[in-house]
Amino acid sequence: MAEARRSRKPVKLFDASRLANPATAVLRAYDPGHDLPALRARFGSTIAELGSNENPMGPSPRALDAMRAALPDTFRYPDPRGLALKQALARRLNVEVARIALGNGSHELLMLLAQCFADPKHSIVYSQFGFAVFSIATAAVGARAVCVPALPRGHRTAPFGHDLVAMAKAVRGDTRIVYLANPNNPTGTWFGDAALEAFLRKVPREALVVVDEAYHEYVDAHGLTTALAFADRHPNLIVTRTFSKAYGLAGVRAGYLVADPGVVAVLERLRESFNVNMLALAAAEAALADTKWLAKSRAFNNREREWLRAELLARGYRCLPAQTNFLLCVLQRDAAGLEQRLFERGVIARPMGGYGLPHALRISVGSRAENRRLLRALEHYPAAGRATRPSPARGGRWPARPDRGT
Repeated sequence: MAEARRSRKPVKLFDASRLANPATAVLRAYDPGHDLPALRARFGSTIAELGSNENPMGPSPRALDAMRAALPDTFRYPDPRGLALKQALARRLNVEVARIALGNGSHELLMLLAQCFADPKHSIVYSQFGFAVFSIATAAVGARAVCVPALPRGHRTAPFGHDLVAMAKAVRGDTRIVYLANPNNPTGTWFGDAALEAFLRKVPREALVVVDEAYHEYVDAHGLTTALAFADRHPNLIVTRTFSKAYGLAGVRAGYLVADPGVVAVLERLRESFNVNMLALAAAEAALADTKWLAKSRAFNNREREWLRAELLARGYRCLPAQTNFLLCVLQRDAAGLEQRLFERGVIARPMGGYGLPHALRISVGSRAENRRLLRALEHYPAAGRATRPSPARGGRWPARPDRGT
C-alpha cells in the first residue's frame, strides 16, 4: 500500500488562466478603486466621494417615480427592444428608431462595437490618455492597437487631448475602428465641430469613427455641439452616450448609441437579450422627459466646476480646463501621496497612474459641502514640495487619521 502511494503522479493544480483565449489572457481586470460600499458602511456620510464622476444631485424625481412604479412588474422580463425609450430618444434627437441601440451603459456598447467589427486582422486607433475602455475593447478582440500620442502638456487649448491630425494619419488600410471621446475622460479636454468635420473627411468609410459623448450634456464651449450634426454625411460615424452622468443614473446602467441602421443591425446579432433592465428603461425614459431637471443639473455642475477650479488654482494646483463633471489636476510630483492624504481625510479622488499620468489626480465635482471638504483636506499640503503641519501659534490642528478600512 505504501509503495502504491509513492508511485502516484503529483496532482496538477487547476489553472484556468492557461485556458483563456490569447486576447483575454493579456487583459487585466478593471480596477474600480477603493471598496466604496465597505467605506460607506464604515464611515457613513462623512466620506466625500469624488472619484467616479457621479452626479451629486442624483436623478430626476420623475425618474425615481418611474422606477417605483415599475417595481411590481420586475418579476417579468423587460422589453427586449426597449422600444419606448428608443422612441423617446428618436423624438429628442430627430433620428429614426432604427438608428438607435441600447446598452448596459455606453461601456457595453463600446465593447460590443469592437466585438462585432474588429478582430486580430484589424487595427483600432485611439488616443493616448483616451477613455480606458478603448484599449480594453481593442485587447479583448485581439485587434492591433494604434495608440496615437496625445497633444503636449503645454498645448494652448487641449493639453493631453486628442491630436486629430495625427490620428487621421494613423488610420491604415486595416483600420476598422477609430475611438474618440469628446469631451474626454480623464483629461476633460475637447475638440470643436470644425476639427471633427475635417477629421471625418480624411477617414475612409471602411473605418468606423466612434465618438463617445458621455459628458455631452455638460458642454457649453463655443464651437462644440455634437458629432450627430455630421451623421447624415458620414454613415461610418457612431455616437455613444450615457444616462450615468448628467442624468444621475449611474446605478441602473443605461446608455445608447446612434449609428447607421446597418451598424445597429449588426450589433443586434450579438447584443445580449434584455441587456437593459426594466428599472433602467423606465428611469431613462422619464429622465429624458424632465428637461428642467437636466438644465438644473447642468447649471449646477458647470457653476460648481468653475468655482472649484478657481479655488484649486488659487492654491497652486494646476487644473486643466474641462467640459465635464470632473477636473484633472496635474501636480509637480507623483499624485499617490496626495491621493493618500485625501483618503485619510475622508475624500476619495482618482489617481491617474493607470492612464500613464502618475502626476495627475482626477477630482469629480461634488456638492458644495464635498468640495469644501476637499479644500480643507488640502490645507497645509502645498501643490509642490512637502506637506507641512499647521503652526499651533496660528491656531492650526493636524487632523486625525481615520482607519483605512477594507
